[in-house]
Amino acid sequence: MSKETGKNPLRAAPSGPLEGSIRPPGDKSISHRALMLGALALGETSIEGLLEGEDVLATAAAMRAFGATVARDDTGVWTVRGLGVGGLLEPEGVIDYGNAGTGVRLAMGLAGSHGFATTFTGDHSLVGRPMGRVFDPLRRMGVQILSRSGDRLPATIKGPDVPVPIEYRVPVASAQVKSAVLLAALNFSGTTTVIEPVATRDHTERMLAAFGAAIETTVAEDGVRTITIDGGADLHPQKIVVPGDPSSAAFPIVAALIVEGSDVTVENALLNPTRAGLIETLTEMGGDIAIDNRRTVGGEEVGDVRVRASRLKGVAVPADRAPSMIDEYPVLAVAAAFAEGETRMEGIGELRVKESDRIAMMAAGLKANGVDVEDGPDRLVVRGNGRPEGGATVETALDHRIAMSFMIMGLATRKPVTIDDQGPIATSFPAFRDMMAGLGARFESVDGG
Repeated sequence: MSKETGKNPLRAAPSGPLEGSIRPPGDKSISHRALMLGALALGETSIEGLLEGEDVLATAAAMRAFGATVARDDTGVWTVRGLGVGGLLEPEGVIDYGNAGTGVRLAMGLAGSHGFATTFTGDHSLVGRPMGRVFDPLRRMGVQILSRSGDRLPATIKGPDVPVPIEYRVPVASAQVKSAVLLAALNFSGTTTVIEPVATRDHTERMLAAFGAAIETTVAEDGVRTITIDGGADLHPQKIVVPGDPSSAAFPIVAALIVEGSDVTVENALLNPTRAGLIETLTEMGGDIAIDNRRTVGGEEVGDVRVRASRLKGVAVPADRAPSMIDEYPVLAVAAAFAEGETRMEGIGELRVKESDRIAMMAAGLKANGVDVEDGPDRLVVRGNGRPEGGATVETALDHRIAMSFMIMGLATRKPVTIDDQGPIATSFPAFRDMMAGLGARFESVDGG
């Protein structure tokens, strides 16, 4: 670690073929939800394969603050002894969610149906991210929200004296907003309806149904999804096996495509259709990707993804695919840098309000490494040249996906690529460095990193 900056830089150097099998950490979205619904179930829920990154550990700490018993045994299995729907207790202190945007937005929905006050905050990055899209439907449900900055953290949430079930049409494609409303509705008397013009990841609906919630989803001919949930139903504890996170699997998948001679299998990868946009896009780009051993685990489709090095070509990624791969655009931009021709990514304005402005961060990092890039309010255009020059140091801005994306890039550029700080990687993929090195990736410490 640099004594001057407090950062922990890391360099990725051009590598030989990547070979072998890798099992990515558990899916972050499912991990958050498993802990939360376990806290609302009456009895003990067991969770295997929970992602033990900082974001999910923040949710484990939050559920403890609400009174649930959350523990991990020596085999890595987590147990949650819940308090029942409506049974959460008032936290004694402020709940600090660190950098976990998904976790805090869902937890605000969870707390919003209880009659006590809960104050949420986060790190420097999280308190700068907009929360208004969650505040708006919660306020319509009668939840009181106090925030000095209007639509940002810190914020205090207090449930209504008289809950108001609502019909809410989600204005932007956001599984977080939908999930916050559904979690709040669990403790409201009556039926709450969420209308989704564009389908987003459906882990909340799947898991609520598995826990016994009275939830139903219908899909119209035009693709609009209507989700109804009746409040007041008891949730029943479950045994959950968390599949591999497709957002984490994206990094070894892209690495195998761009490093010459590579042959890598990503085991136990989640294949939920609402999360499959990256594999679909990389296949369109000419990627040699095959899926073996398809199976269903805990209501979710999983499989083993075999990836071999490929000559990629640029494509136009349709805007309506964005919800199914929103977190994978940074590493897709890296793949596009090694493709022949132009890759256009449209309808991705959501990336500007993630852990960082990911459009701006990717554009700057790619340009610094010799890639022709054009960006706009909701688009990114990458003009690949087969093998970029590399050689630059990239700012990560506390964003784990920016950090990992440029580590993947440096494995195949002509010169090494350095990130200014590897610390953020621990939020979602603590074993990233070791797992990639096990496949043959060359990562080199810098200034003691």
